[in-house]
Parts: sequence; C-alpha cells; structure tokens
Amino acid sequence: MKLAASNVESVFVDCLFRDHEDKSNAKLIECVVHKFGFHPDRLESHRQDVRDMLADLPNEFHSSGGGGWSFLNACMDKDGNQWGEHHSIEKLLALGIALNDAKILIARERWNLFPGGMPYFSVL
Repeated sequence: MKLAASNVESVFVDCLFRDHEDKSNAKLIECVVHKFGFHPDRLESHRQDVRDMLADLPNEFHSSGGGGWSFLNACMDKDGNQWGEHHSIEKLLALGIALNDAKILIARERWNLFPGGMPYFSVL
C-alpha cells in the first residue's frame, strides 16, 4: 500500500473499535499527542499495509538505514514528496508502534531537547 494520508486514514479508522465491540482486549498506544485503542484482529489484518507505508518513509527512519529521525521529517516520503501532515504521521506511527514495527526512541520527558519538542522514531 502506497504511503498517502488517505491510505493511513483508511487503515487507521478500520483498526479502531466500533461502538458495539468489547474493548477489553484493546491494543492501547500512547503516541505523540493522543492515545489510541486498536482492535487487535483488524490491526493484524493490516500489518502488511502498515509495513508498506512505513517502508516509504526516508531511509533515515529505518533501523537498517539512519536508525531514526525526527517526527517533524516524517511528512516527506523516501522520494522527497510530501505525503501528509502531523495528524497523519501520528496515526501511521501509532499503527507502527501497535504492530511492533516502529518505536519512539527517546523518553517523552526528553522530547523538549529536540527540535519542536518532537520525538525521534525508528521503523524496525
């Protein structure tokens, strides 16, 4: 799946719980600004979609490349095209963290040391 704000939104919304569902098995993720609860089965069904989109981030984000980069740089894809804005980046990052395919590299208490007070993260 190509990295695009519309694709991130589609996957993200599908992975959220619906009103009638039991939320006791939610995969809870605290991300940059928000906390999210994902439905574990639907989240798993989108694993490859999330991996494909994370793979489109610049090499600097990948553990096998630069090892991690600022959240602020994640609005661009590996080809230098802007694909989204901060709210879309947070949704993609939350999906990646929930699937153990991404991680925030620095404790929240230290984010203030970095540009814009934003975390660095890595795609695993």
